[in-house]
Amino acid sequence: MSDLVRAALIQQRWTGDKESMIAAAVDAIGKAASQGAQVVCLQELFYGPYFCQVQDADYYSYTEQIPDGPTTKLLQEVAERHSIVIVAPMYEVEQPGVYYNTAAVIDADGTYLGKYRKNHIPQVKGFWEKFYFRPGNTGYPIFDTAVGRIGVYICYDRHFPEGWRALGLAGAKIVFNPSATSRGLSEYLWRLEQTSAAVANEYFVGTINRVGVEPLGDNEFYGQTYFADPRGQLVGDAASDTEEEIVVRDLDMGKLTEVRDQWAFYRDRRPDSYGPLTEA
Repeated sequence: MSDLVRAALIQQRWTGDKESMIAAAVDAIGKAASQGAQVVCLQELFYGPYFCQVQDADYYSYTEQIPDGPTTKLLQEVAERHSIVIVAPMYEVEQPGVYYNTAAVIDADGTYLGKYRKNHIPQVKGFWEKFYFRPGNTGYPIFDTAVGRIGVYICYDRHFPEGWRALGLAGAKIVFNPSATSRGLSEYLWRLEQTSAAVANEYFVGTINRVGVEPLGDNEFYGQTYFADPRGQLVGDAASDTEEEIVVRDLDMGKLTEVRDQWAFYRDRRPDSYGPLTEA
């Protein structure tokens, strides 16, 4: 991994249909690449509305196969065209009736590297995700990309420290956390959890949220997409809480060594004492 990685996060609002949403994302990826971005992550379920505000089987129609579906194939072409690594969260169908909240990871030469399926699935008002998704079964994979080792953790996952740590132990230098989260429920946690995860695990975190109020409910998605460094500090400012934005930041990988040498959290771990955590 280079000492400096230019990374991007795409914050969007729902356009009203899947085709224009994909077109807007492809355009945003091109703009990020024109600013020198080497890796980009889209928001959770990027080509649709956040349909989990309701429980309606019609939205199963948003599923696609990964990697054999049309959107993954398109993004492979986009990645190769712009020489950019793409993390693309989508609604995946494995077989009829078996669906996952998934992120595909595509390398800068267009190669499909694999997928992460969201492990922790909420079922609370406005976030009826168990109606749509099975819990993930991929574990916590790491992807060796043109910009180095990256990991993915999706939205509600961020409330669970175990996955963050698993990604760090596997060597992640950047972890992307695409989300769809609204005011009134979790906004007060938005700049606490991901920055804390970056500190505890000594890597960079890029966290993405959508913006706007969508027709399916009264959830107001508050944006504020940002990168956090391993000291828990924002890299530049967070994005707008109301407008679409492309966040492009330079991540200094040298800071990882500096922080790990100073704090040595990985050296001082005591996995021999953590057994009860897996027995409860």
